[in-house]
Formats: sequence, structure tokens, C-alpha cells
Amino acid sequence: MKKNDKNKFAQVKCEKCKNEQVIFTKATTVVKCLVCNEVLAEPTGGKVMLKAKVLEYLG
Repeated sequence: MKKNDKNKFAQVKCEKCKNEQVIFTKATTVVKCLVCNEVLAEPTGGKVMLKAKVLEYLG
């Protein structure tokens, strides 16, 4: 799936527990899974570094 700079959110799937959730792609803090607390994304000063599988980019 190709990245697009206009996208602000992404629906991702946790590799550990398979939970799906929507995250902000320019987060300034670590984003964790709401079910198992696994790290899904880490801030980089711009777009986050995704650790989870991206299912879809939104808006």
C-alpha cells in the first residue's frame, strides 16, 4: 500500500492479538494496542514509524 502525505489516520492490525484500531499517522507519542498494549507506532518527528500492519489509510 502506497503512503500518501495527505492521509492523517490509518487503520492498523496488531500483529500480536489481531486487534484492529485507527491511529493518527503524525502522533507525537508512542501508540499502543488498546487490547494487549503492544507498540503499534513510534513518533519520528513527522510521520510515525508503523510497527503494525496497515489495513487502510483514511482521510
